[in-house]
Amino acid sequence: MTEDQKRVLERQLWAVANILRGKMNADEYKNYILGFIFYKYLSEKLEHYCDEKLLNRDKIKFSEIKENTNEGKEVLEEVKKACVGHLGFFLKPTQLFSYIVRKGKGEIKNQDKFIIEDLKNILDSIEKTSMGTASEDDFKGLFDDVDLTSTKLGSRENQKNETITEVLSELAGIDFKLEDSKSDLLGDAYEYLIGEFAAGAGKKGGEFYTPAQVSRLLARIVVDDKKRIKSAYDPTCGSGSLLLRLGEFTEVVNYFGQELNPTTYNLARMNMILHGVRFDKFRILQGDTLREDMHADLKAEVIVANPPFSAEWKGESDPQLVHDDRFSQYGRLAPKSVADYAFVTHMLYHLSDNGIMAVVLPHGALFRGGAEGHIRKYIIEKQNYLDAVIGLPSNLFYGTSIPATVLVFKKCRKDDEDILFIDASKEFEKGKNQNRLTSENIEKIFDTYNNRKEIKKYSHMASLPEIKENEFNLNIPRYVDTFEEEAEIDVEAVAKQLKELNKEEADLQNKLEKFCNELKINKPF
Repeated sequence: MTEDQKRVLERQLWAVANILRGKMNADEYKNYILGFIFYKYLSEKLEHYCDEKLLNRDKIKFSEIKENTNEGKEVLEEVKKACVGHLGFFLKPTQLFSYIVRKGKGEIKNQDKFIIEDLKNILDSIEKTSMGTASEDDFKGLFDDVDLTSTKLGSRENQKNETITEVLSELAGIDFKLEDSKSDLLGDAYEYLIGEFAAGAGKKGGEFYTPAQVSRLLARIVVDDKKRIKSAYDPTCGSGSLLLRLGEFTEVVNYFGQELNPTTYNLARMNMILHGVRFDKFRILQGDTLREDMHADLKAEVIVANPPFSAEWKGESDPQLVHDDRFSQYGRLAPKSVADYAFVTHMLYHLSDNGIMAVVLPHGALFRGGAEGHIRKYIIEKQNYLDAVIGLPSNLFYGTSIPATVLVFKKCRKDDEDILFIDASKEFEKGKNQNRLTSENIEKIFDTYNNRKEIKKYSHMASLPEIKENEFNLNIPRYVDTFEEEAEIDVEAVAKQLKELNKEEADLQNKLEKFCNELKINKPF
C-alpha cells in the first residue's frame, strides 16, 4: 500500500468511525466496524469467486440470479456446495452486502428500508452454512459481538436502522481491491483499525494487539532465512497480528493459536480470513492456554508470543497442573501471582526439536528469584535452550509504560556455549503517547542477533560460566556495560572562568552605578 493509498484509506475509515464515536467508546464500536468490514469482505469475496470461477462460462452474474425461480434455486444449490467447500460459507444474492446497503437506502423496489432483521439473519446464516463442514470452528460465533439490539445505536428501532445504514453506506464507498490478488489493502485496513482501537482502548488495548514494529522484530528473528514454515503457534494470540506478521517474511503453511478473551478470539479468526488465510490453514481456539491446552499434540516449528505481563494463574492449587508435563519437569511451578514462566515452559513444551521461539516478557522475568529463578536456571543450565536476551525501550506497548524484553529460545543451538545480550532500550523514536522502534532500530537489533555481534555499550556474548557466576540473573546491565563516565572537570579552567565572570560583574555594576547617578535614581544593589 502506497502512502497516498494509506492516507485516503485512513480518512475513509475515520469517517466510518465518526458515525459511532459519539454514541459509544472505541472498545465498543470496534466490534461493529470490524464485524461489518468482515461481512463486506465475505460478501465481495463470494461474489467475485462465483462470477469469475463458477458462473463465468454461463455469462451469469451471481447478484442477478432469481432466488425464487426453480432454475435459480437449482443454480444456487450447486453454487452453495462449491462455495462452502472452497470459501467455507455461503450467502444468497439478497444477502450480499451491496444488496443490503441498497435496501437500507430505499433503492430496492417494493422493499422497506428496515434492514436490522435482515442483517441479523445474514450474520447467523454465514455461521449456519458452515455447520457440519470443515470450516465450522472458524465461523462459529464470529459475529457474537455485533449487537444489533444495543440502545447505543439509537433509542428507537428506526434510529438504530439509520445508524447501521449510515455505517454500511460509508463502508460501501471503500474499494478494498479484492480483484487484485497482490493487494492486501483490506488486511492493511484491518490492521490499521485494530491498532487504532488498541490505542484508544488504553490498558485493554494491550490484551489484543502487539505494536507492528515489535511484531516485525519477532518475525524477523524467528523467520531468519526460512523459505517456508510448516507450523507457527501463538498461545496468547490476541487478534492474530503476531502470527500474521510471519507471513510478511516467509510462507507459513499452518497457523495455530489460542486466545482466552472471546471477543479477541473472534477478531483473530476474522483477521486470518481477511489476510487471505484459508479456513483450513489456521486453527485458532478459545480457552485458557495454561489451564486447558487445546493444542496438546502440537510441536511447532516457530512460536511467537506476547503473553499478558505477570498475569495470575492457579497452578499450585490445581493438582492436574502440578503434574502436567508442561510444568512438572522444572521442579517448581511459576508463582500463582506471576505466570510469565508458566507461559515460557508451556511454549518450550510445544516447540519442535529444530524450532525457535521468541517471547515478550517484562524485565522482572530476567532477575526475579524464588521459583522463577529456579526455572530460569533449569532452562539455561540443564536444557541450554536460551539463545538471546534483548532489552526493549519503555512505553512501547499499549496499556503499560514499563520496558519489556524479548527472550529467544532454540532447542538446537549453534552457539550453545554463549547467550547473546542486546541492550536496545536507548534507541527508539519518541512519540507523543507512545514510543516506537524505527526500521533502523529493528534492523540493528536483527543484524546484531543474526550475526551475534559484540558492540560496545550495545551487545555482549556472555559465556555460560559468566551467567553461572551471576547466579543465572539475566539483568542486562550485568552483561552490557552502558555506564557513561562523566567528563573530567578542569578545576583550574573553572576557577579562571569564575574570575573572569566576577570581573565582568564588577564592570557592569560600575556602569549601572554611573547611569543611576546621572538619572538621580537609587541604585538597585
